[in-house]
Amino acid sequence: MHRRDYYYQKAKEEKYRSRAAYKLLQVIRKYRFMKPKDIVVDLGAAPGGWLQVTSKTVGEQGVALGIDLKEIEPLTESNVCTIVGDITKPEIANQIKEILQRPADVVISDVSQNLSGVWELDHARQIDLAGQSLQIALEVLKAGGNFFVKTFQGDMTEDFIAKVKRHFIRVEIVKPKASRIRSAEIYILGLRLKTKLP
Repeated sequence: MHRRDYYYQKAKEEKYRSRAAYKLLQVIRKYRFMKPKDIVVDLGAAPGGWLQVTSKTVGEQGVALGIDLKEIEPLTESNVCTIVGDITKPEIANQIKEILQRPADVVISDVSQNLSGVWELDHARQIDLAGQSLQIALEVLKAGGNFFVKTFQGDMTEDFIAKVKRHFIRVEIVKPKASRIRSAEIYILGLRLKTKLP
C-alpha cells in the first residue's frame, strides 16, 4: 500500500483529524520531548491532529493550547483549549502567557502558508513562519523547555538551524516516517532551552 494512503487510512481508522498526527507521534516516541503533565502550545493547530496527540501525551494534568488563524472545531478532551490568533502579530505571546499563567514546557509548530508554487518564495515564507514560531517559543517557554517546528529544506535552512542552536542545548533535524518522501519539509527539534538571561 502506498505510504500516503496508509497514513491517511490510519488517521481515519484511529479518529485523528489529519495524517500529520503520526509525524508528531513518531518524533515524541523517538525523542521523548513531550511527557505527562506538560503544558504545550501548538501553533498553527488546525484542524487539530497534533492537539489530539498532545492531549493524549500530556494527560489530564497537562494542557494543550492550540492557536490558529481559523477557528478549530472543538475537541472533546478537557485538557485542550484553543484560540483564534495570528502568530505573526507581536501581541500573541502575551495572549498565550495570560492564558497559561506559567511558562510552557513545549512549543510545537506545524504552521504553513498556502503554497504559491514558486519554490524560492515558498521556502522564504516557511522560514519566516518558523522564525516567528521560534520567537514565540523563546517568549513563552520555561528554561529547559523544548521546541519542534516545521520548515522546508533550502538555502535559508542552515541559517535558521544555527539560530535555533544559539538557544537550545541540543538540536536535531528530523524527517518523520509519516512525511511524504518527496516533500521538502523537515522538522527542527530544539531540546532544553538555555537559561534565559534576566
